[in-house]
Amino acid sequence: MPRPEYRNEDRREFMKTIARQTLGVSFAGSVFTPGLFGEAGAAAKSAPGKAKHIIYLFMDGAMTHLDTFDPKVGVEEAGETKPIQTRVPGIQFGDRFPKLAYLAGAIAVVRSLSTETGAHDKGKYLMRTSYKQLNSIQHPAMGAWMVSEVGRLNRDLPGNYVIGGANRHPGAGFLEPSLSPVPIANAAAGLENTKLPKYLPPELFSRRLNLASKFDEAFQQRRQNQQVEAYNQLYVEARRLMGSEHLKVFDIQEEPKAIRDAYGNNKLGQACLLARRLVQSGARFVEVSDGGWDMHQDLYNRLDEKAAHLDTALGNLMRDLHSRGLLDETLIVLTTEFGRKPSLNVNAGRDHHPGAFTSLLIGAGIRGGQVYGASDKRGFSVEKDHVSIAEFNTTIAAAAGLPYDQERFAPNGRPFKIGGGSEPIAALLT
Repeated sequence: MPRPEYRNEDRREFMKTIARQTLGVSFAGSVFTPGLFGEAGAAAKSAPGKAKHIIYLFMDGAMTHLDTFDPKVGVEEAGETKPIQTRVPGIQFGDRFPKLAYLAGAIAVVRSLSTETGAHDKGKYLMRTSYKQLNSIQHPAMGAWMVSEVGRLNRDLPGNYVIGGANRHPGAGFLEPSLSPVPIANAAAGLENTKLPKYLPPELFSRRLNLASKFDEAFQQRRQNQQVEAYNQLYVEARRLMGSEHLKVFDIQEEPKAIRDAYGNNKLGQACLLARRLVQSGARFVEVSDGGWDMHQDLYNRLDEKAAHLDTALGNLMRDLHSRGLLDETLIVLTTEFGRKPSLNVNAGRDHHPGAFTSLLIGAGIRGGQVYGASDKRGFSVEKDHVSIAEFNTTIAAAAGLPYDQERFAPNGRPFKIGGGSEPIAALLT
């Protein structure tokens, strides 16, 4: 009997199906390795498309690049961190990240970022908005831009969230207040203050809302504008959500204990689990803010715990999204506000350093299994393929299919672009 003929498209689709069924294989570099199936450019053709969701992991305090994803060897500045080989030939991570080293085939490592400030608040604002902090205007963070441009996927739930520290977050900036991220202080507690107090029955609460609306009626007629209407919409949505079955998505106790444990029983791990639940329910943008990375003292003792939490949480998030078919439509960003100095200080820590730092891009729209750019042998400055904050954020916007090249206008008439008005880095995109 003659052997059936298969087209290249059929063969690629078959291999993609096998990869989806074999958890972790594509992460190990197999599917993402060019030429593995005898076809040049196979990695690009089998890579996922544009991101419908973004999970944005922000390591608050300035994560050390030298001790995480840009380790050095043969220099004093390397400190106690030793490089380990990942599953992608030629790419090494710090030795505290064995799980992510195994999954490196899905990760794009950007080692040539630098920023203009070594001050925490200014650095975080710039990273989240792509613009310098000004007294005259508040710029939107990426989550607000995303929901504004592409809308919600679930009409019954907000599209933008921040889990963890939300203090001084730029939020929706000059966009509608309704686009602001919903703050969730602690993933284990979920969305708080969603139940009426016992002394206030639902009918009395509704009566109070109606009375308040009547009191506001004259003001609203005089002040008919977009912001007033947006705040009204926030109240309407909050009221609809109270008592709704959709509140279950915020309760990670709905997950089996084995899954909760797999993410790690700590704030970062449980926040990543909640981020997956939110994305699975249609959230567009979920930021997870993880503090404690400002390590001026006792770096290596503190790093052991922080790195272990990150290695487990991010590694399991990747696997979990992959197993549910969500990584093909979800972009994961791991970033921070700046790097840390190569030289250790007298307190066995590293001080602030805006000259070079590292971030990761994973999932939809991104070509994994590569390192883009390089710092010098000490990790002090960018040596190759410098990446600005605007270029990094524009690349995120491009991966999500956002119109980064089009101008949007603030209420004062000033034009702005999503990502900061730069060009995306083509080598990182599929």
